[in-house]
Amino acid sequence: MLAASFFALAAHAANIVVDTGHTPLRPGATAASGKVEYLYNLQFTNVLAGELVTQGEKVFRVAADGKEITLQERAIREPAADFFVSIHHDSIQQEWIDAGRRREFAGFSIFVSEKNPHYAQSLHCAREIAEQLLAIGEVLSLYHATLIPGENRPLIDRRLGIHRFDDLVVLKTATIPAVLIEAGVIANPDEEERFAKAETVQRLAHAIATGIRVCQKP
Repeated sequence: MLAASFFALAAHAANIVVDTGHTPLRPGATAASGKVEYLYNLQFTNVLAGELVTQGEKVFRVAADGKEITLQERAIREPAADFFVSIHHDSIQQEWIDAGRRREFAGFSIFVSEKNPHYAQSLHCAREIAEQLLAIGEVLSLYHATLIPGENRPLIDRRLGIHRFDDLVVLKTATIPAVLIEAGVIANPDEEERFAKAETVQRLAHAIATGIRVCQKP
């Protein structure tokens, strides 16, 4: 029975590209403590890749080796893949940080691009991932829908925190369904402290991996 279950799982395995947002030379946002986003992204994708493998998927890593890579190269490196997920951690506008508003923003947000050739499937997967995150008690951030320059991203699903960002390069150039996830707002010292804990990362990574697995089902 165990052998039969294993082969059934293997037969339905998906090929997932796990993209670690940014690089050591272009590290992204800065957390409240000064730690750079890339390090949080790398920690998270290490755990997420392990969760996906545990759930029976095949994983291709991008930008986990510390080497420089262009945005265009990230999404098209593995033509045999079924799904692309890019992991990031958020900041907020510098003027809001300077105004002492760091603790006003927390939670995850998910992005899809209508320019992706598999937009409908991308949105389906975004919804499945968001449902899993909400199910474990995570909250969503609507910061990117704020009506200010540099944000104002169309909010496709307010309940699930899914935004449309059509010109995100890694999403629009991907030839497979693709989503980008901002796991949390590390500019917020409370969020940063939470994401420094291995158990937090493990919980979120498990939820995201489960959402990806569910959305790959026919």
